[in-house]
Amino acid sequence: MTGLPTAGEKRRDTDAATGSTPGARTTQGWLRRHRGVGAAVVVVAAALALVVGAQLAPKGDTVPLSVHNAGPNGAKALGQILGRHGVSVHSPDRFESALQDLRNGSAPTLLLYDRNGILDAQQLTLLKAEAEHVVVVSPRLETLTALDTGIRQAGVVPDAFQVLGPGCSHPDAQAAGEVTGQVTGQVAGQGAFVYDGAMSCFRAAGTAGMLAVSGDGRLAVLGSTAVLGNERLDELGNAALAFRLLGSSPDLVWYLPSIADAAVSETGETLDDLAPDWARFLGPWLLLVAATAVAWRGRRHGPLVFEPLPVVVKAVETAEGRARLYQDSRALDQARDNLRAGLLVRLSGKLRMDPAATAEEIVSAVARLLHRDPAEIRALINERPTSEARLVAWSQALDKLEKEVKIR
Repeated sequence: MTGLPTAGEKRRDTDAATGSTPGARTTQGWLRRHRGVGAAVVVVAAALALVVGAQLAPKGDTVPLSVHNAGPNGAKALGQILGRHGVSVHSPDRFESALQDLRNGSAPTLLLYDRNGILDAQQLTLLKAEAEHVVVVSPRLETLTALDTGIRQAGVVPDAFQVLGPGCSHPDAQAAGEVTGQVTGQVAGQGAFVYDGAMSCFRAAGTAGMLAVSGDGRLAVLGSTAVLGNERLDELGNAALAFRLLGSSPDLVWYLPSIADAAVSETGETLDDLAPDWARFLGPWLLLVAATAVAWRGRRHGPLVFEPLPVVVKAVETAEGRARLYQDSRALDQARDNLRAGLLVRLSGKLRMDPAATAEEIVSAVARLLHRDPAEIRALINERPTSEARLVAWSQALDKLEKEVKIR
């Protein structure tokens, strides 16, 4: 007679039909019971992946006025416009590469934006000698002095002059017309400057202008980065002025010096060279002050003198203070020994016994006086309490014993 299939056989038949295993069933069951935890783990893993991906992703060029920077303070738009009109735009990242590009170019134009004043006079002279035309953007005083073009700084464009007209006969300025002047919070991180030179254009006030051109026409100083930047290139005549200043030659070297181009001096200045003249007397003066302080505070005041304190502390306060110390430190044995020793001394004095009497002799004398069993008194005096409550009860029993001796 064939029996009915058991539950285990049915489960095995079902697994065989579906292809599942006990391990798979356990995993599926765990996932069903912990759906919330699984979803949280997936969300956290996805967030971590996004964060890591964002950190590892290559970052775009963010250098101000760079031809590879597509941000508001970059100049990628101008670089692409010049390229579409047949100008080869070179963007070297080192001083040696910039010199090489100028030497290999055909009547090259150099755009120099040294916003941190990194290049020294020798480097600037070499660049100027190799370029056919030079356009310097917002130069520092040291840069202008090293270029030796007769152009000098004359201040900044006032906030009220947000649009500037040509104001000169230079063909590039006349062709461009009005351009952007002072911009509040300019994207390149600085305001617009004016300069005095052989010819000054886009004047804000007086004879100084935002564009200054040298007497021979080889060098132009532009006091605003907003004219060349992506954010305002399409405003007014900014694009026309930028193209005429930079697009006159088939080769344009767009050079933005970095800290790697800083000239290293073989004989650097020492601390002695940098310190002011009066600093040489500072060291001896400090030594003199220190020696005086040591002699003043380090002199001998004499031996210590013990003087009695005019304070009387009551015995009960001393006892309470020690009792609290014993209680805080749970020193039961120390408190018991002090109570026992004090009781024996007082009983010996009341019974007029020899100060050298032993505890056993005192116990025998107390038992004879009270007509009690010596073993009972000995057990009471020699007891060792194991808790604070028992210590209090034991001390009360000792006090009662001492009072009985006093009465007799």
